[in-house]
Amino acid sequence: MSWQVYVDDHLLCPLAGGNTLTSAAIIGVEGTLWASSEKFPEILPEEITTIVNAFNDSSDIAQRGLFIGGAKYFVLQGEQGVVIRGKKGAGGVTIKKTNLALVIGIYDEPVTPPECNTIVEKLGDYLLDQGY
Repeated sequence: MSWQVYVDDHLLCPLAGGNTLTSAAIIGVEGTLWASSEKFPEILPEEITTIVNAFNDSSDIAQRGLFIGGAKYFVLQGEQGVVIRGKKGAGGVTIKKTNLALVIGIYDEPVTPPECNTIVEKLGDYLLDQGY
């Protein structure tokens, strides 16, 4: 299976007005990069571990922030064990956890948080339905 198609065709799909997410990736919960967009930051192994752990207990990232490629996002809200959402300046991040992967979408204005949430969570739900 080519995971790159999911990033290119589903996470980076054009939104109303022709805008797209800034970058996106699908990363295995064990830390392996399955696929990413060209502009996705180089995420560190310890950042992946922290994100995976935050789905069980988000208190650490709620206090210290969420880091992706060294960039700090302030954790806004989410659904414990399901979704983490963060904000950085005029943009942000949405991370949906499936059984085997993290689906990550990063956005900047004019893309809105609800648009990013919908794209990332919809793909994550589909992957869950497929057993991933």
